[in-house]
Amino acid sequence: MANIGHFIGGALVSDSLREIPVYNPSTGGVDNTVATASLETVKHAIEKATNAFPAWRDTPPAKRVKVMQNFKLLLDENKDTICELIGQEHGKIGHDALGELTRGIENVEYTLGIAEKLKGEHSNNVGPDIDSWSEFAPVGVVAGITPFNFPAMVPLWMYPIAIACGNCFILKPSEKAPSAPLFIAKLLKEAGLPDGVMNVVNGDHEVVNALLTDDRIKAVSFVGSTNVAEYIYKTAADNGKRCQALGGAKNHAIVMPDADLDNAVEQLIGAAFGSSGERCMALSVAVAIGDDVADRLIDKLSTAMEGLKVGPYHDNSANFGAVISAEHRDAVVAHINSAEEQGAKILIDGRHTKVDGYENGYFVGGTLIDNVTTEMSSYQAEIFGPVLQIVRVSSMEDAMRLVNEHEYGNGTCIFTRDGEAARYFSKNIEVGMVGINIPLPVPVSYHSFGGWKRSVFGDLGAYGPDAVRFYTKRKTITQRWPSNGVREGIKFSFPS
Repeated sequence: MANIGHFIGGALVSDSLREIPVYNPSTGGVDNTVATASLETVKHAIEKATNAFPAWRDTPPAKRVKVMQNFKLLLDENKDTICELIGQEHGKIGHDALGELTRGIENVEYTLGIAEKLKGEHSNNVGPDIDSWSEFAPVGVVAGITPFNFPAMVPLWMYPIAIACGNCFILKPSEKAPSAPLFIAKLLKEAGLPDGVMNVVNGDHEVVNALLTDDRIKAVSFVGSTNVAEYIYKTAADNGKRCQALGGAKNHAIVMPDADLDNAVEQLIGAAFGSSGERCMALSVAVAIGDDVADRLIDKLSTAMEGLKVGPYHDNSANFGAVISAEHRDAVVAHINSAEEQGAKILIDGRHTKVDGYENGYFVGGTLIDNVTTEMSSYQAEIFGPVLQIVRVSSMEDAMRLVNEHEYGNGTCIFTRDGEAARYFSKNIEVGMVGINIPLPVPVSYHSFGGWKRSVFGDLGAYGPDAVRFYTKRKTITQRWPSNGVREGIKFSFPS
């Protein structure tokens, strides 16, 4: 058993205020421990990043890109190791871990064009002999606080773009899954990144608070639950920092009467149960338009779910694996219990799922629940587990009202063959990411990720063009070189 430390100034640091157990969700056993950084260690990381910033800021973008090119190659070369680390600590099946890592690598690829994205804007003769232009400067030392469910991908949403823009970065990954982000950070040093530009400090809320309140941290990115996101955003703002804080979700799939139900079922099952439902973009509610659609949808879902296989992370024949912890397994089961107690019908029950040879693992099987209503606590909450709920409504307008009235606005989709209905839906739905026959409308790396309402706090989304703006600040320069010594004299009116 190893104690997982920190990566500061290009070196591993073993300082530990206390140790937190790191569980293997497939077995239920403790494989390692992770160090909680002391306040002094956090300050040491910030100091290293602060000292590295001037030289990195002044490094030409083309040289920064060279590091990112090397980094991308190293990620590809080490993908098996990274996926193994993800599986051991998250429980994610190997094929799903590879999908996560691939999406993360795409964000590294996006940084390879950063020189073009950092080009300024120039205007000649905005006034007599006056030129004006804008430049985009890095913000400084920035921090990222990331969740357990995507230990590789979500950090890769943040620091590659931040670093390519000329910033220095401090990552605080989830204490539940610290090994993959630490391993990947060390690859940056191997790729040629100067010491101090990328740092990792492990720990819990005490480390987070230290990052949020230190004046040397200029911006904070966060992905996690809504309550924590709101706290992160308010605390960062109170301490004068930029912040983007992405929170929770309750994603609805609208199934229209004209939908291709076979396709809808295939898409719904993958989107609801992939990664054990531990995705902020998981489809956890299917809204069927009419009882006939609901009955036919349930019949096909029930048949398709008979073949679902739950297993340990290294079993690539499994569809999904364990949830992150015993506490989270119990919370998911409690949501299923509450739905049943409040009048919903459990059609397929995953509460008592056991996997041979892994009886102590944190497994919940795919669960299908019918007759769910908006008053039920299981509908209102983000379950974050392999649970698909069916809500029955009589019209598309009723379905859209459900989505628009929910406090979350992360993702949604509609299954239909009707182009007019799809266009109306995408225009009028109050959600940040919308799919048309696409169940997981996660934007590609050159667009930006972000929801609406209480799914996000802050003005700019993650990765893509929004991230370039988040990790840079605009400087606008206006200059005049008077010709032939001509002077205009003193003026007291505002220039126009």
